[in-house]
Amino acid sequence: MKLFSPLYRRAMAWSRHPRAPQYLAGLSFAESSFFPVPPDVMLAPMSLANPRRAWRFALLTTLASVAGGLFGYLIGYFAIDAILPWLQTTRYWPAYETAVEWFGVWGFWAVFVAGFSPIPYKVFTIAAGALSMALLPFTLASLVGRGLRFFLVAGLMAWGGERMEALLHRYIDRLGWATVLAVVAAALWYGNG
Repeated sequence: MKLFSPLYRRAMAWSRHPRAPQYLAGLSFAESSFFPVPPDVMLAPMSLANPRRAWRFALLTTLASVAGGLFGYLIGYFAIDAILPWLQTTRYWPAYETAVEWFGVWGFWAVFVAGFSPIPYKVFTIAAGALSMALLPFTLASLVGRGLRFFLVAGLMAWGGERMEALLHRYIDRLGWATVLAVVAAALWYGNG
């Protein structure tokens, strides 16, 4: 079933839109504090579509993401009591508890790991504010972690160029269904674990 091919073609068309960088910045900001969709879904096709601008896209994504992370920090610092009841009813609650635990053990490195990995970074930004983590180490960890992730994504896409785009287009449906199966398996394992 070719469900992902049309979506991939649409994403590639959107990535060439004149306002795509603005959308990328908005998505990067929102994802770091409250929105569930990671900016990689725009950064990767934009870097594929225009490899010469990949580094600019990665820098834009990093700076907007860190700005969004600072907004998440402010949410945690000023509004944790207001959002805690809601947060406890969401799927993010276990991640929030993990974030609080990790801050107690690793501090700066917890933000760095969350910034680089697929762990929900927004949860760590809010937890950092709720725990009053020092702002300078938080910002530096976010810059380094988010920067490494986004420059890696942009670099791989730019390096692959048209070859990578053709390869992705050829296998996107298989990759899409494999990702869906992996997410379902992880959810089942996490839910039973």
